[in-house]
Amino acid sequence: MWQPSGPASQRPDLTGRAIAADIALAAVATGAGLIVAGYAARNPVPPGVAVPARVIGGGHQLLNHWGWWQLALLATAARMIPLAGRRLFPLVALGLSLGACALIKVPGANVINFIALVPAGYSAVAHSRYRGAAMVTAAAALFVLAFPEQGQPSNFTLLMAFLVLIPALIVGNVSHQWRRRLLSLNAEHEAATRQALELERARLASELHDVVTHNVSVMIVQAGAARQVLANAPDDAREALLAVEASGRAAMTELRHLLGLLSPPAGENRAGPGDGGATAREDLRPQPGLGQLRPLIDRVSAAGLAVDLRVGDLPPVLPPGVDLAAFRVVQEALTNVIKHAGGPPTSVSVDYRDGDLLVEVADAGPTAAASPAAAPALPGAGRGLAGLRERAELYGGELEAGPRPGGGWLVRARIPAGLLPAAAAGR
Repeated sequence: MWQPSGPASQRPDLTGRAIAADIALAAVATGAGLIVAGYAARNPVPPGVAVPARVIGGGHQLLNHWGWWQLALLATAARMIPLAGRRLFPLVALGLSLGACALIKVPGANVINFIALVPAGYSAVAHSRYRGAAMVTAAAALFVLAFPEQGQPSNFTLLMAFLVLIPALIVGNVSHQWRRRLLSLNAEHEAATRQALELERARLASELHDVVTHNVSVMIVQAGAARQVLANAPDDAREALLAVEASGRAAMTELRHLLGLLSPPAGENRAGPGDGGATAREDLRPQPGLGQLRPLIDRVSAAGLAVDLRVGDLPPVLPPGVDLAAFRVVQEALTNVIKHAGGPPTSVSVDYRDGDLLVEVADAGPTAAASPAAAPALPGAGRGLAGLRERAELYGGELEAGPRPGGGWLVRARIPAGLLPAAAAGR
C-alpha cells in the first residue's frame, strides 16, 4: 500500500519551466490567501486567532498593524509554499499544507484552506508514487475542509468540500492512470521495437551468411586448386583464378544488393559518369531464386564439385519469399558439401508436389577419389542450417538435415508454395 507501484513509480523528469510554474503558483496562491485574510479581518476576530494583545480591536485596526500582517503572511505562506514542490514531492507538499491548515489559524481560513488543499490534493493523487498514502492523505484533506474549526461543519462547508475537492481528486486519479497507461504503451512499444530489431538482425545475419559463405568457400577451393597447379599447369591455374574472380564479383553484387536494401539512397543516381547506368541496374537486380540455379551449379562445378541437377515441373510463378528460400537451401547445402566433404558427387533435386516445393541435396560423402584440389574441411559457425530451418518454418515448411544410410549427407526441405509468411498472416 505504501510502496511505489507500476510504471509511474519513477519520479518524473521535470523541466525548469514546470518547476518555475509551480513556484509561480505558490506565489500567486500566497497573494490570494493574503487578500482573503485581509478581507476576513474586517469582521470580528475568529476564536483561536493569535494576535498581539495591543492589537486587539476592530478589523480595521488589525489591517493597519504590521504585526497582524506578519502573522497572516506566516499562516498563509505555510499553507501555500509547499505548492512549489507539488509535482516534485507531491505527497510531502500535501502533508505540509494539510498540517498548516489544521494547526495554524488565520482569518478566512475556510477559503484559504481550499486554495491550498485542492491543488495539493490533486497533485498528490496525480503525481505521487505512493498511491495508498496519497489516498489516505487526500481523505484527511477532505476532513479538514469539511471541519474548518474542528467542530460541526455547516452545510455549506460540507457541500463545498465534496463539490470541489472530490472532483479534483477524481481528475488527478484519471491523469495518473492515463500517464501510467502512456508509460506502459511506451514500454511495450520499445519492447516490440527491440524484438523487431533482433529479428531483423538475425535475418540479416542469415542472409549475409548465405551470400558470403558460399562464394568465399568456392573462392578458397579455387585458390587452393590454382596454388597446386600453378607451376605445372599455368593454364589450369589461370582458369581457377578466373573462377575466383567470378565468385568474388558475384559476392560483391549480392552484398551490394543487400546493403542497398538496408539503406536505399533517396533520389540518388548511383550510376557513375560514363558507366551507362550499369551499377544502378545491378542494384535493382531481384533477389536470386530457382531461376538462378544453373549459374549456381556452374560455379560450384567450376570449383571441382560434380553436381547432377534435376528440376521437375515447377509452377510458372512462385511467391518471391519461397523462391528465395528454396534457392538458399540449395546454395547452403552445396556450400556445406564443399566445406566439409571436399568434392564428392552431389545431386540436387527440385520438384513440386501437392502444393509443396520439395528440395533435396544429397552427396556421396568424402571418398578417396575426391578432387585433389579440394580444400580441407573448413570450420563453420553453425548458423547456416539453423537459418535455413527458420526460413522454411517462416513459410509453414520444414527442413531436415542428416547423414544418409548409405553414406554422405542429405538436406531435404518442404516449403508450401502458396502460403504467406506466418508473421504476415497474423497481422
